[in-house]
Amino acid sequence: MNAEESILVLGATGGQGGAVAAALGRRGVPIRALVRRAESAGAQRLVTQGAELTIGRLDDVDALTAAMSGIRAAFAMTTPFESGTDAEIAQGRTILAAAARARVPHLVFSSVASADADSGVPHFESKAVIERDLRDGDVPFTILGPTYFFENALSGLDELRAGVLDLPLPGDRPLQQLARRDLGEFAARVLTAPAEYVGRRIELASDAPTPEQMAAAFAAALGRPVEHRASDPSRIHNADMRAMWTFLNGPGYSVDLSALHAEAPDLAWTTYQDWARQVLNA
Repeated sequence: MNAEESILVLGATGGQGGAVAAALGRRGVPIRALVRRAESAGAQRLVTQGAELTIGRLDDVDALTAAMSGIRAAFAMTTPFESGTDAEIAQGRTILAAAARARVPHLVFSSVASADADSGVPHFESKAVIERDLRDGDVPFTILGPTYFFENALSGLDELRAGVLDLPLPGDRPLQQLARRDLGEFAARVLTAPAEYVGRRIELASDAPTPEQMAAAFAAALGRPVEHRASDPSRIHNADMRAMWTFLNGPGYSVDLSALHAEAPDLAWTTYQDWARQVLNA
């Protein structure tokens, strides 16, 4: 493996990073993956796919600097869902410090759509802080802003199979969403051909189905009725999720899907109906 041709993927054992690693692998790009434990099942899957492993955590600047040394680009993401938004900001700042130390030629940061919209959603606002720090630094970057992921619906898979899609949104309100595979493909495009993307912030969505259309897609895939149940967002216990669904019931995302898809016409953007059929009939 030529290390100078490698692309580092953070979070490669998870949903987003895994999709990026897979997309790079389909292009034959050498991948370096930062993992916590080399013996984990996710890490070993990466090894079988040809990835080089490096051990470390997102709060370890020395491990990150070593992982970023000699690469052509890096894909980075942060998460508030383990230790909160303050910890996420600290993760982001550690990643940026390491990227500056290692003189990374191009850093692709996965943020969230509408992070720059004063949404009041805690995990949007924490990513906005990281975005500002990234812009104030000297590492060449591209920011990607995923919308709500298709795959989030699978957390309620048992309910779906029982005929209910529980979503705190009116049935006729479109919700811009993104397939993880499409994130991976777009990120791989940016990572391998950065010239036209450096310095840009690009929000990503594959489709914008309403909950009623989502339920219909699941019904078609399962071969049985699925009904949308519009739960009350104010009753969501988790404050971050309550704020997010309040935002999605209000201003919501504002991705220009037509312009985005026209910019990458060779990317086979996934429709919600096709995705539902694929994942439920796999």
